[in-house]
Amino acid sequence: MRKYLGLAIIGSLTLGLAPFVPHAHIWKQLTNIWYGRTMTGMDWFDLLMHGAPWILLFYILGEMLYTKLKTKK
Repeated sequence: MRKYLGLAIIGSLTLGLAPFVPHAHIWKQLTNIWYGRTMTGMDWFDLLMHGAPWILLFYILGEMLYTKLKTKK
């Protein structure tokens, strides 16, 4: 999993945060969900596409942490 960590970080910082101005697109989608605003199918697809690198990054970090804790026992 460690070999994919760099790719996940780059993906999260580029696709995951694009567009950068005025704020990250994923942030807009998450605030829409938080405040219960109506979202179309395209908004859900945007959330999936901009969130996928973050999900991959958190999965890789969790897997690395789990493996490290497992080997300590």
